[in-house]
Amino acid sequence: MADVPPKSRGVRNRLASPRATATPGGMMRSFLLIVLATLAPAVRAETPRVPLAAALPDDQAQMKAHVLFLASDALRGRDAASPEYAIAAQYVAAQFFAAGLAPAGDDGGYLQTVPLVSYRPADHGDVVLTRPGAGPQPLMFGDDFTPGAIAGAARTTLDARVVFVGQGIVAPRYKRDDYAGVDVRGKIVAFFGGAPESFQSEERAHFQSPATKAVIAAAHGAVGTILLTRGVLPPGGGGWDRARTTWALRDGTGDMPGAPQLATLSASGAAKLFTGARTAWKTILDRSANAEARFTAEPLAANLAVAIRTAFEPASSANVAGMIRGRDPALGQEVVVLSAHLDHLGVKAEGTGDLIYNGAEDNAVGIAALIEEAKRFKASGKPPRRSILFLAVTAEEKGLVGSDYFARHPTVPIRSIVADVNLDMPILSYPFEDMTVFGADRSTLGPIVAKAVGTLGVTMSPDPDPAQGIFVRSDHYRFVQQGVPSVFLWPGQKGPGKAATADFFAHRYHQVSDDLTQPIDWAQGIRFVNANYAIAREIADGDARPRWNKGDFFGLLYGGYGAK
Repeated sequence: MADVPPKSRGVRNRLASPRATATPGGMMRSFLLIVLATLAPAVRAETPRVPLAAALPDDQAQMKAHVLFLASDALRGRDAASPEYAIAAQYVAAQFFAAGLAPAGDDGGYLQTVPLVSYRPADHGDVVLTRPGAGPQPLMFGDDFTPGAIAGAARTTLDARVVFVGQGIVAPRYKRDDYAGVDVRGKIVAFFGGAPESFQSEERAHFQSPATKAVIAAAHGAVGTILLTRGVLPPGGGGWDRARTTWALRDGTGDMPGAPQLATLSASGAAKLFTGARTAWKTILDRSANAEARFTAEPLAANLAVAIRTAFEPASSANVAGMIRGRDPALGQEVVVLSAHLDHLGVKAEGTGDLIYNGAEDNAVGIAALIEEAKRFKASGKPPRRSILFLAVTAEEKGLVGSDYFARHPTVPIRSIVADVNLDMPILSYPFEDMTVFGADRSTLGPIVAKAVGTLGVTMSPDPDPAQGIFVRSDHYRFVQQGVPSVFLWPGQKGPGKAATADFFAHRYHQVSDDLTQPIDWAQGIRFVNANYAIAREIADGDARPRWNKGDFFGLLYGGYGAK
């Protein structure tokens, strides 16, 4: 992943602060000249595949215009940290300025720099078993193990006892403690992936996350983790050396919550690890086929000596943030965040024909809705009582990285943020009759959203596919992890919605066909904007601060307001 080139950083410096130009018109002319100069070679080389002359009402035309630019071939899929993403960020900053938003990024500008780093295993590494009375037993790369990618260190060397801890879960409300009866301080823990299917779906998604298991391990004093699998590893290690991305620390390594995952073991590698254990590997393996199985934690007879090298490549990207200041002297100090991700998947590394992941629905449409929602507040002539921060984040497709960086390095005090409403991939190919609001049942945002959308003749529907655990899979979840009540909105699946949603996921989700040749109903786009404006206005103007429902799992887990 390439760093933002010097020319793009120069664009940021000229546009990031509104003090740089005297008038909005001058600012926009400068921006357009920069964009045209930067894109001219790409534009000359390509033939537009989308007709531009279709007549639309003004508000629909404005929304489509944003998507025409952001999802154009010229922006090459808006991969985070690419020069084209930097141009997209400048475009959103200019639109925030035109909508009357105050800068809410770094140094008086609209952009918040997000230092990124990609990391991958530098080589196969070494994983060696030792046990009393036996010589060292190296595990075989590809057959027995693949190395982990460790964001927090260029070199990781450990030699420690291994303790088996089932699925590595501690969940008091489910009376589950896989660490019961063992001391793992200074040791390596080995566990299976997954979580019991009997857990509530969103909570199950939380517990089966490798990051959650790593945090639990670290909280118990473990120095590393081993992931156990039930079969063979993919041929050649199955992408063992692919690059991952996180935000960078000052020393050039990456943010890495929890204990590092040192390696993934195949069934054959695990059998070697369990040699001499109190419980035979075959017994463990047979029982692990049942997701509800509970295991008794036990120290294994083996020590594991691990040497892992990690390669790093720095990059830089930006979130875009603009603010409407609240008019109420007291409530104006509170902030409602409206978020959407600006990045997409970039360009296919190989192949022929169309190689660009344009990301029209995912998530140029969401960004367009965010911009048009900001314009609704300006057009109303009535500032909201609470402040509203409009936030376009980077690197969502790389693991919610930009939103995590903002939530942990906010440009306003984190305790002032009272809610996040997230717009990600609204499917606008059909006349929606309802809205699905993920997280609505976890906080007082649910009734607020229901009241707001009800005024538009739209009802709220429950999650149509709870097994997907969507509540933990988009940018709002990074605010949840800071204790902020949050919701994520989609047009619902009543009427034609179910078939349209299934068609999108089958034929366009994360594919090059997510472009402007697909059917997008811009009238539905405006309905979506209006619904979100009504929601944001209701939250911002309400007397009471949004709060978690008493006893809610995520509210309690992250110390959220109202959960206790």
